Amino acid sequence: MPAISRFYGITIKMFFRKTEHNPPHVHAVYGEYMGEIDIKESKMLVGDLPPKAYSLVKEWVKKHQPELLQIWETGEMKNVEPLK
Repeated sequence: MPAISRFYGITIKMFFRKTEHNPPHVHAVYGEYMGEIDIKESKMLVGDLPPKAYSLVKEWVKKHQPELLQIWETGEMKNVEPLK
């Protein structure tokens, strides 16, 4: 699972397997915490990210939603600009 972005100690990853399940989502890892974030809804599907880390990931997902959906649909890995 390649990392597509890193910011504030958070690593964002996306699976590129045909068996990856819907809805379109990214995996966020922050230390020992992790979460699967729905790209369209910006909500945590599964996980235990602390509130501040989750808030940063939601902001990043909303900012890059069209780009993330394109990556999900095409399976073409690329780096996405981090949150600044």
